[in-house]
Amino acid sequence: MYGNQAINTNRYVGQQADLQITRRGSDWYYTVCALMGLTTLIVMGLAFRKPQTHRLFHYNTAAITSVACVSYFAMASNLGQLPILVQWIRPRSRWVHAAGTREIFYARYIDWAITTPLLLLELLLTAGVPTPTILVTIFADLLMIVCGLIGALTQTRYKWGFWTFGMAALFFIAYELLFDARRHANMLGGDPKKTFMTCGAWLLLLWFLYPIAWGLSEGANVIHPDSEAIFYGILDVLSKIVFAGLLLWGHRKTSPRALGRNIREPDQNVEKYHHGNGVSEGAHPNMSGSTAGAATQRPLPPHPNMSN
Repeated sequence: MYGNQAINTNRYVGQQADLQITRRGSDWYYTVCALMGLTTLIVMGLAFRKPQTHRLFHYNTAAITSVACVSYFAMASNLGQLPILVQWIRPRSRWVHAAGTREIFYARYIDWAITTPLLLLELLLTAGVPTPTILVTIFADLLMIVCGLIGALTQTRYKWGFWTFGMAALFFIAYELLFDARRHANMLGGDPKKTFMTCGAWLLLLWFLYPIAWGLSEGANVIHPDSEAIFYGILDVLSKIVFAGLLLWGHRKTSPRALGRNIREPDQNVEKYHHGNGVSEGAHPNMSGSTAGAATQRPLPPHPNMSN
């Protein structure tokens, strides 16, 4: 047999849902996996052409796309999923009429729990936001992802309570980006401000489409898992790969110092040790870590066996 046989190969790995992806959905997931992997290689290649002090956003972006690559490989192989009883069976629907159980990819939420905080970190670092604001915004993001996962695994109408909690966290994130982070970006001005405005608006617009995708798939069981794969896949490509291109292009002329990040090269650390700690060039520290000139050194006492 030829072609993609991942679903048949992994059919007996764990329980299978009545409604799950077909070969077309698997092919699409593998396509997104390949795009994420290719983006990771390109970004890492670009990173090695930069000084070490200018690789922060390259490494962060490569981490995002590499995690997404692994996640999409799992989903394309029909792994990392659980069959969950649906709230609405919808017997008259041509797409989901056979659904007693629907497969829920928990691998997707593991991906989001890692990659979405990194996406926010890139935006908040670009705006020069202080660390406490970064931490509370990332906490809200993690709360949103956890609520989405618990809601997806819930078989009753209480899933919409978790959806509501997640939306509240999303609105808090939007507030931080639209008001607090934008204010800090305005203070920086120049390229950091332009990059934050462009990438922030792009990411925020896309993130408000994810709850719609959730409601049509894991939530209300309206669309087929293949359509779910296309919906989420397009959103992830736009919010990770396209976002990465916009961000890295915006930072092509921005130094870490412009963002308030004092990242030093290894030779600069050595220079700080010799010059920043009072060690002048040509002098050697003694055992106590301090130095003294020749004029201030005390003479050594004569040896007892030495004659006058």
